[in-house]
Amino acid sequence: MMNDMNWIRTCALLLGAGSLAVRAAGINFQVPPAHAPTNAPILSSLLTDEQGKPVTSKRAWHKQRERLERQWLDFLGPLPKRNLPLKARVESTEDLAGCTRQHVAYQIEPGLFTDGYLLVPTGIKGRLPAVVVFHPTTPFQARGVAGLEPSYPEDKWQGLQLVRRGYVVWCPRNYINTEGADWAGNAARLLARHTNWTGMTRMVWDAIRAADFVESLPQVDRKRIGCLGHSLGGKEVLYAMAFDERYRAGVSSEGGIGLQLSNWKASWYLGPAITRPGFHLENHQVLAMVAPRAFLLLAGDSADGDASWSFLQAVRPVYDLLGSPDNLGWLNHHRGHQYSAEARAAAEQFLDRHLKP
Repeated sequence: MMNDMNWIRTCALLLGAGSLAVRAAGINFQVPPAHAPTNAPILSSLLTDEQGKPVTSKRAWHKQRERLERQWLDFLGPLPKRNLPLKARVESTEDLAGCTRQHVAYQIEPGLFTDGYLLVPTGIKGRLPAVVVFHPTTPFQARGVAGLEPSYPEDKWQGLQLVRRGYVVWCPRNYINTEGADWAGNAARLLARHTNWTGMTRMVWDAIRAADFVESLPQVDRKRIGCLGHSLGGKEVLYAMAFDERYRAGVSSEGGIGLQLSNWKASWYLGPAITRPGFHLENHQVLAMVAPRAFLLLAGDSADGDASWSFLQAVRPVYDLLGSPDNLGWLNHHRGHQYSAEARAAAEQFLDRHLKP
C-alpha cells in the first residue's frame, strides 16, 4: 500500500491541478481522503477494451460503454419494452405551505401498479426541474421522505426539502415495501415472476418508470430531471443513472458503492451470484456508464467511506476523456450512516448546480 505522501501525489495527478477544487463557489466535491484507505479494492481499468487496447477517444468509449451495458444486462436480465401506458391515477390531494402533495399510482407492468407521492411547488411559473427521491429502508416507505410520518426524522424529509427549493419531486415506493410481505418475501415473489431478473433489475425498471411518469408531467422540464437517495435509495440512484440517461444528475448517499462494501448479495439487490468464483463485474463499471452526467457520492464512514474513493478514482479517467471532470464528485462527512446536515447541504448544492439555470 502506498504511503500517504504518495497517495496525495497520485490523487493530485489524477484530478489535475486545474480541477482539484471545484471552481464554483461552495463545497469542494473533489478532495481525496487525507490518508490512503487500507481496504480499497483493486478495480479493473475502464479504458482498456476487450483486446487489451487503450480507449483514447469518445467514439471508442461509447463502444466500451455499450459492452459494459451488455455485460450487466446479461447478468441483470432483459428490461421490458418502454411502451406500456402509465394509466396514472391521483388517489388524493392536499395543499401544504408552498406546495401540493398528491398520492399517485401508475402501472409498471401489465396490471401491476406502484404508488408514491408527488410534490409540486405552488406559485412558480414555467417548467421546473424535477428530482426523484428514492427512499431508504424504512417501514414508512415513500411516506417518510414525503413528510407524511411525524415520527420519521425531519432531516430525512428530502421530498419536502427539495420541493421548497423549487423542484417538482416524485417519491416512489420501493418494491421491497410492497404490502403483504417483508423485504425477502417481496424479493421472492418478484424472482418467481421474473426468473431471469435480480431484485436490482426491478429497481432499475422502477426507476425507468419513475422517469416516464415525471417527464409526463406538464410542470416538468424534461431536460432537467435528477435523483437522490439514501442507503437503499443510494443504491437505486447509481443504477437509475446508469440505465436511464434522462437522469441528468444524481446524489447517492451512503449506499455502499462497492459490492464488498455493503449488502449487495441480499436477494432484493443483486443476490448471492455475486459471491461465486469467477464473477467479474463491479460497480465502478456501473458508475462509468453514468459519465459524463453529474454524479455525487456522499460517504459517512459506514456503508461508504474512504475505500469508496477508489471507485471515483477508477471512473475519473472516463470523465476526463469525455471532457466533464467536474461532473463527478464525492464528500465524506464522517457522520455515519445518516443523511446529515452536511450531506443535505452538499446534495442540494450539487443538484442546484446541475439542474437549475
